[in-house]
Amino acid sequence: MSRAKNNNPKLTGREMDILNILWQAEHPLIASEIAKWDDTLTINTVQATLRKLLKKELVEVADIVYSGTVLSRSYRPTEASRNLAVQEFSSQFRSFHKMIPIPRFVASLLGQETNDAVALQEIERLEEVIAKEKERILKKK
Repeated sequence: MSRAKNNNPKLTGREMDILNILWQAEHPLIASEIAKWDDTLTINTVQATLRKLLKKELVEVADIVYSGTVLSRSYRPTEASRNLAVQEFSSQFRSFHKMIPIPRFVASLLGQETNDAVALQEIERLEEVIAKEKERILKKK
């Protein structure tokens, strides 16, 4: 598993834009595909930003693929980038925590799921996470 060189790297707006695109994509993307997701991105900006994200180990080369007749690298986000997103969200959520209790927030998220089978899978995952966290806390005592 890849780790970011800096535990909490500072990201520019463009770096976040590209990470958001890669997180939303269902498969690795080449630079020109990333540029097509957002009208404000040029291919040069995407390529320069991808180089920075590679150095920070927040994206990785998934494969070398043909784009027309040219070989191109396709990129995907690393686990480190997903962890970074969770950390960012968590730090922002802490400021709202007193207004919105965690159980209410989670219930709201689950309530937005339109597919009951998916909601049940998420509930099962949450139950596993809760059980592990409870076990970790009880071991401290």
